[in-house]
Amino acid sequence: GATSAAADGGTAGADGAVLPPGTGPDDTAGTARNDAPVAPPGDGAADDGDDRKMPAAEDGGPAPRPPPDAAGGGGRGPRPNPRYDSVRHAIVTNDGARANMIRLVGLKSLFSRQLPKMPKEYIARLVFDRRHKSLAILSADPSKRETDEEIIGGICYRAYPEMRFGEIAFCAVNASQQVKGYGTKLMNLLKMHAVGEGIEYFITYADNYAIGYFKKQGFTKSLQMHKSRYHGYIKDYDGGTVMECYIHPSIDYLRIPEVVAAQREFILQRIRHLSKSDKVKYPALPAGFADRHVSGRNRDVARALAIPGVIEAGWTHRDLLASTRRAKDADQRKSALRAELLAIVSKVSEQQFAWCFRDPVDTDEVADYLDVISDPIDLKTMERRIRRGDWYKSKQMLHVDMVRMVENCKTYNDRGNSYYDHAVSLEKFLPTIFPKRMTEG
Repeated sequence: GATSAAADGGTAGADGAVLPPGTGPDDTAGTARNDAPVAPPGDGAADDGDDRKMPAAEDGGPAPRPPPDAAGGGGRGPRPNPRYDSVRHAIVTNDGARANMIRLVGLKSLFSRQLPKMPKEYIARLVFDRRHKSLAILSADPSKRETDEEIIGGICYRAYPEMRFGEIAFCAVNASQQVKGYGTKLMNLLKMHAVGEGIEYFITYADNYAIGYFKKQGFTKSLQMHKSRYHGYIKDYDGGTVMECYIHPSIDYLRIPEVVAAQREFILQRIRHLSKSDKVKYPALPAGFADRHVSGRNRDVARALAIPGVIEAGWTHRDLLASTRRAKDADQRKSALRAELLAIVSKVSEQQFAWCFRDPVDTDEVADYLDVISDPIDLKTMERRIRRGDWYKSKQMLHVDMVRMVENCKTYNDRGNSYYDHAVSLEKFLPTIFPKRMTEG
């Protein structure tokens, strides 16, 4: 079904923030509202899909299921991992057990709260549907056991065992627990569970605000799965983007940073073994070599010295060389600052709670905005100023604009408003990308 995700935000590859929005104007803090409709996640073949026959592999059906020990798949559970062992999680189904029923109610409340554009009755129908499962991250606080507050985040999905794929319906993390990496942990735990279930692909319909989150979790808009394999099992929606993720049976999704680091170190070791660059030594260049060698930067200096009157005015080769070097260094510093500031704006924009800060407020839609906010600012305006090259002279100036954007949002929106909450999330995120001296006080 069409997925509107609201999971935790952060940086990719470092167990950091992943906050897929998908939230509507009633649950997000920001500078502009967006009331575009979001299609509800479908239950696919909830009524008639179970009677379908699986097409042959040559007709676009799934490949034959590998044996249980093939490539580390077939029921392989997560290996011990300090970063995940402390995370309480559970697969929750409507099996009638008291603990599961309480958790299903908590998941329904979470999805309804974080995804306000989804009809509550529809959320309840899918969450309590016996063909759907949910992976929930649970609070370690004993006082929250058997309450709604025990649920930190969850993903509701339906597996189609014959077709070896699963459809993600809902994905959300409690607003009070966002920017802590739970969005990434949630998806990685689901992928490891999927390996044990024999799921080869996850597919979902993502709204515009959830696409960034799913991209970070390995989903792509370029589908490898043949359409005949999932067509008729899930519903097509206007306004949503279908995305899929291949679940590789031999990848330990709980140890991706360690695996990448090990691969990088292996490559570097092989380079060190084959390379001779550290063994070749040359004698030092003679004194004054740079002044005598007319090439590159020295060629420009030589041309300047050839102009009548330059030498007579007291200019030397060394003076001109130093002058051009200073100019070049200044250009390099300016380019480096520009690249750094663009990276900061891009990093903020990638956070899913920042969707409402990406564009200027539509004053036609929010008519009184300029009456309340005298100095509006947004991420697109910041990026335009950076690319122009003559606005920001330091990171401090960009930080001032970021703080002003947060304050504008908190000023216009009342405390408790979802836009206000997203402004608070952005405020908490800024110290992670700016030096401590800028964010203190």
